[in-house]
Amino acid sequence: MVLAVQDPSEGADPRQELRSRAEIDRSCQGPVTLFVASAVAWLLFGSLLAMAASIKLHSPGFLSHHAWLTFGRVRPAHLNTVIYGWAAMVGIAAMLWLQTRLSRVTLVFPRLLTAIAWLWNLAVAAGTVAILAGHGTGVEWIEFPVPVALALALLFGAVGLVSFYTFARRPPGHIYVTQWYLFGAILWFPYLYLMAQLMIHLGGATGVVQGSANWWFAHNVLGLFLTPIGVGAVYYLIPKVIGRPIHSYYLSLLGFWSLALFYNWAGTHHLVGGPLPAWLISVGIVGSVMMFIPVTAVAINHHLTMVGHFHMLRTSPTLRFVVFGGMSYTLVSFQGSLQALRGVNEISHFTHYTVAHAHLGVYAFYSMVMFGAVYYMLPRMTGREWSSARLIRIHFWGSALGIALYWGGLTWGGWLQGRMMNDAAIPFLDIVRFTIPFLWSRSFAGVLMTIGHVAFAVLVWRMLAGAREPARAPGPTLLGRPRGEREINPAEAQ
Repeated sequence: MVLAVQDPSEGADPRQELRSRAEIDRSCQGPVTLFVASAVAWLLFGSLLAMAASIKLHSPGFLSHHAWLTFGRVRPAHLNTVIYGWAAMVGIAAMLWLQTRLSRVTLVFPRLLTAIAWLWNLAVAAGTVAILAGHGTGVEWIEFPVPVALALALLFGAVGLVSFYTFARRPPGHIYVTQWYLFGAILWFPYLYLMAQLMIHLGGATGVVQGSANWWFAHNVLGLFLTPIGVGAVYYLIPKVIGRPIHSYYLSLLGFWSLALFYNWAGTHHLVGGPLPAWLISVGIVGSVMMFIPVTAVAINHHLTMVGHFHMLRTSPTLRFVVFGGMSYTLVSFQGSLQALRGVNEISHFTHYTVAHAHLGVYAFYSMVMFGAVYYMLPRMTGREWSSARLIRIHFWGSALGIALYWGGLTWGGWLQGRMMNDAAIPFLDIVRFTIPFLWSRSFAGVLMTIGHVAFAVLVWRMLAGAREPARAPGPTLLGRPRGEREINPAEAQ
């Protein structure tokens, strides 16, 4: 059963609707494209750091003569540049554009947002240099020094205020489910980030409590920051590209509120077997298992919306990336819920299995969805088409095959590694040697993904470099429908 919701633009002149959307897109062009371009630059830099860290795992002598390129510095620098450079900045770009589109108003304070983008870049650069220089905090996911972290929290709070003000200016009408997810990310992330700094770095907690605070944050930065942006974008982009409303509005709200209720409890399942109260670990396990509810709701909704339109995956770059990301969201969430069980955790813990799982969430789900969002947003903001269908295919297949090999190799290798570690008769050095072929597959997968990232960067650079030139006629990479044809508002349901 689906909910009937009246489209607020119903009865309006289609030409006026097109002009209104074009005006909204033009208002976003400056700050949103700056956030996108910056995110892509950090993605490339983070990819280089990732390759260096990966190679060091099977070839420890690689770049070993420079202290600032040791694994203990390169790996956290990679993690933080990818999360706060690529993921956060492209997420902010998507949030701003989606909010203006769904609120049907132009973007407010574009100069302020442009300044925020530059300051965000400076903060991430300062934090990355600090980590490579040996001044990181040493706490996973929050290795940036405290002053940098506080600056990022303040800047994100300003972005949130702009988003709320944009929403407040909207004409009366239906609130689409994507906006629920965006507001969730806007409200949850500053609280998570500031509380983690307070509990871990500013004396709010001591001893083992810091470990629980660390994984409360590290787990929730994916589930309550990146996931709402990613899932919200999927809820918008699939209906837009295929030209039909989402299957069920009720089901989408069930997915959102159950995510909000259960996910924040799940982080402590990473501490199974640690020196924490049994009830705290059990709460994390229960929260993880209960995540089957929102994930199943989202999966059913997306699949039933796509039914009859899967053929469009052949022609729509946006849909190809977004559907891949949506399917990965289901997979990584189910895997995470099962991984929380004590019997599974005693094998997977402290192995490459956990690393594969994290990349399935941040890359296969979130990053692939954001790639699709960029392929949809930029042509509408610049009035230009993508320059090369071949480069788009290189990007997709490099990223898709790369993450599939990465996840498959480390998942299988990590599971076998865990079984061997639980056998006291097997020397630890033999286990290390056993994992080396899987670590080589990780590096090869990284090469594939980096090739995709370079193709993506070339496409974005060409798009933005030619933004002031006259728009060309639609080309072979057109996103799903002839330019100028009326799009269905995703808030319509039947």
